[in-house]
Amino acid sequence: MQEMLIYGVSFDLVGKQPIVLLKTAEGNKFLPIWIGHPEAAAILMKLQSQVAPRPMTHDLMSDLLEQLGAQVVRITVTELRENTFYAQITVAQDGHEIEVDSRPSDAIALAIRAEAPIYAADQVIEESAIEFEGEEVSEEQLEAEVSKFRSFLDNVTPDQFAVEDDDEEE
Repeated sequence: MQEMLIYGVSFDLVGKQPIVLLKTAEGNKFLPIWIGHPEAAAILMKLQSQVAPRPMTHDLMSDLLEQLGAQVVRITVTELRENTFYAQITVAQDGHEIEVDSRPSDAIALAIRAEAPIYAADQVIEESAIEFEGEEVSEEQLEAEVSKFRSFLDNVTPDQFAVEDDDEEE
């Protein structure tokens, strides 16, 4: 199991599907996880320190756990099965830990709010991570790409992850 850091949220250029990008705390391996628009907005809101006027689902869940005297200890991306990632949220209460099945996107949104560490199973990293290393990519090239991505993150808003309903009545 390796600790992961949230590197950012972006869009798949082909399908316009949101992606949360996790990076290994040690090394240059990146784990892209395709997620839904609402979860992307929830992650992005917290990354940008934005606060909704009323508690959103992940804020509510975090507040509920706190009121019950429980805390999120960690979340773990546990496996990739049939092109679907699986995760677990580890919650501690009264000296006991319980594991709760979760979608990675919801687990990550909750981990940010609880300031809990994020992990990925070694097998998930081996199967799905992208590694940037070797002589092909110079430090300057990597920094240029990181700079472009950070610029995107600085300018993207949660509203850009809203899904428009084509069947909306006027």
